[in-house]
Amino acid sequence: MVGTSLLACSLLVSGATAANARTKPTLGPHGYGAVKLGMTVKQAKSTGKVVKKSPGNDGCSGWDLKQFPTPEDTVGVHISSKVGLAAVFAAKGMRTPAGIKIGSTAKQVKAAYPRIKKNFHGFYSITVPGDKEAYYTFRVTRGKVTEYAIALNDQDCFN
Repeated sequence: MVGTSLLACSLLVSGATAANARTKPTLGPHGYGAVKLGMTVKQAKSTGKVVKKSPGNDGCSGWDLKQFPTPEDTVGVHISSKVGLAAVFAAKGMRTPAGIKIGSTAKQVKAAYPRIKKNFHGFYSITVPGDKEAYYTFRVTRGKVTEYAIALNDQDCFN
């Protein structure tokens, strides 16, 4: 009887954990789920997770994650003809592995990433822990994260 109760409890706990993992998508350290930085257009399309939104210019096309469509005049994913999948912009509800999300405070960002620096564009940037080929960039407005992305260091789609 005790064994059955313990098994039932462990199933409930593992089910809750799996549900929590599904409701808290993680952006990083190499992309978002099956959508990985550096993928070619063909590889990204084969995941079934992206949809093309704009043909782009200067060798970069605009895409969205199917699960997170963006407003008409924006894109969530940039794919470069030179470097492949260059960047993924966070959608509401996504988190970094350190728990930072849209709405996090600047103080929380600095606590999660103590070596973060403000760049010349006014964004906070840091090399992604676990992927030295990529960086996080955070826009902070009135003390809170209003936008963030993961991008390849050599991305050529935006400033």
